[in-house]
Formats: sequence, C-alpha cells, structure tokens
Amino acid sequence: MKKIVVLLGTRPEVIKLAPVIKALKTKKRMFKTYVVATGQHREMANRFLSAFGVYVDENLNIMKENQTLTEITSRILAKFEADICDKFNPDLIIVQGDTTTAYTAALAAFYKKIKVAHVEAGLRTEDKFNPFPEEMNRRMISCISDFNFAPTRIAAQNLADEGHSKKGIFITGNTIVDALKFYSKKVNSEKTQKAGRLIMVTMHRRENFGRPAENVCKALLKIRDACKDVRIRFPVHPNPNIKKVVAKYLTGKSGIILSGPVSYDEMIEMIREAHLILTDSGGIQEEAPTFGKPVLVLRKNTERPEGIAAGVAKLVGTDTAKIFRETKKLLDSKKNYKMMSKAKNPYGDGKASERIVKVLEKHL
Repeated sequence: MKKIVVLLGTRPEVIKLAPVIKALKTKKRMFKTYVVATGQHREMANRFLSAFGVYVDENLNIMKENQTLTEITSRILAKFEADICDKFNPDLIIVQGDTTTAYTAALAAFYKKIKVAHVEAGLRTEDKFNPFPEEMNRRMISCISDFNFAPTRIAAQNLADEGHSKKGIFITGNTIVDALKFYSKKVNSEKTQKAGRLIMVTMHRRENFGRPAENVCKALLKIRDACKDVRIRFPVHPNPNIKKVVAKYLTGKSGIILSGPVSYDEMIEMIREAHLILTDSGGIQEEAPTFGKPVLVLRKNTERPEGIAAGVAKLVGTDTAKIFRETKKLLDSKKNYKMMSKAKNPYGDGKASERIVKVLEKHL
C-alpha cells in the first residue's frame, strides 16, 4: 500500500483537491491517503471541506496575520519536513496550483526524496510578477514534480516547451469541473426572482492590494450610479489588505451588498444568479462558464487563456474607466452579452480526478 499526503489550505485548493481525495479513498487497498491542512484561509477552507465530506488528518497551523512570504516559506519548510515527511513517511505528496505553501511543501518533499504530484500544472502568464508570487511558485513546482497533471492541452504544451519530460505530463482536465459536477447536485437550482440584475464581485490577489483595489471599488460605484437596475454583491476576502479598502469605499453604499466569505453552495448559487462576474479569481474563471456567465477578469493577464479564447472571459485589469466601460457594454448590449454567455466550459468534462488516480495506479 502506497501512502499519499494531500496538502491543501486555501478555498481553491480544497475545491480542486476534494474530488481527488474522494477518488483516492475509493482505492483503499492500494492507497492510504492523508489530508494535511496548512491552516491558511482556515475558516473558508473548513466550510468547503465539510461541504465535500473531507476531513483533515493533520493541521500545520502555519498562518499568522500579515506574515511575509519569507516567513510563510521558512515555517512551512520546517513544519512540513518534521510534522509530515518524518511522521508519515509518504510515497507521494500531492499539491495543487500555485500557492507558496504548495511550492514549499513540494520543495520539502524533494529534500526528502519523496515523489511529488502537481494538480493543475502548466498554467503560465510568462510574467513572473503577475500574478505574484504564483507564477514563479507553479514554475518551480513543475521542476520538482514527478507527475505534472495538466488541465488542458495548452498547459501541457507549456510544460513540454519548458523541457519537462513528456513521460511525466498527463492531460486530465481541471478538477474544478469534477467539483461542480459533484456539488451542483446538492444545491437547490430553483432561482428566486429578485429585483435588478446581479453583478458578482470577488477580489483577493496580492497584486491588487492598494491602488488597484481602490480603482475597482471606484468602478463599482460608477456602475451603481449609472445602472439603476443593477445590484452588486461582493463577498469580501478576509485579508486586511482587501477588507480595509473595500470597507473604506463601499460600506453603507446603497445597491452594494458586502458580506464575509460564503460557503461553496452559496458561491454556486451566486454564480447561477449573477448576470455577470467581476473577479481576479482563477477558480471562478473556470467555474462561471459552466453556468454561461460572462467573466471580466480584474488582472493584467491570466494563466487561463482557454476562457479568453472561447470568448467567455475578458481581461479588463484594474483601470476604473476600463472596468466601467466593459461592464456597461455587457449591461447595455444584448449582442455583446450573448457572445460571452455561451454555456460551454473549456476546462474539462468532470472526469479529471478519475484520470489522475488511474495514472497513480499505473505509475506510482
């Protein structure tokens, strides 16, 4: 029996790794699976874990308020080696995406000569500071990984172009589609008629701290003033660098509904109800096309070009005027809206987790 440690901590990691964990646990004669949480986004992660029926075996509790990337890296490197590698002596570590904790856990595994699998490998913007530090985190994980599970052909080609062994690259689809397929069955799909078209907003990325976040808030106020039939809902990320800016500009403003983080079923319902979405989230770029919701991406670039190419997402950055202009186009023009609301998800068919487990059965 092979021992596998799955590391997670953030909302996207939980959502995208829960289907993999559930698939691994069906192979009890072949794999012993341990779920390890970093303690990052603790409240949000716990909500999503319980939604999927996934339970944590070990919690590293590495997060402190406003700690630097250097502090996160040094803490996870030491704790992951001592508390996980030495304690469980796993045959494989599975990490997802591009967080600093995912990269550092992969590095700790490499130091102990433990194999690494990277779920959602090969995403690239070709700009090491956008997103920061995620672009370099995922590149470095790819160099360490024995199994690079690419969600799309573009991601797989990125890995091949960088010289990674094709024997270790596997196209699986994105596990977020698996999660949506599983969880959508549990969520009430009946829509409640509410006044006004809903614009859903999320923002959390480090490169949007400060002035970019202020620009987004100013754009939301302009949209509210110009479009009287619109409601704006903004579940605010708990990071104080976002929370303080949003509170300063948007608290108490009519037509703008602020809340704390929401559960996964609430998030799905919000996406379903939304007329359009403004976000810097990679996960929502992948989720929204399932429901035919146009996405305006609050970033300079994206490692998910498939959505841009398919016409279901558009890069607008954080310039106030551009956000306002592109949002108005979708609100005012049925033709523009219809072009972006094609209900076809370019990121997978809901069977990515099955493919990942089959690869591990064959090669681990």
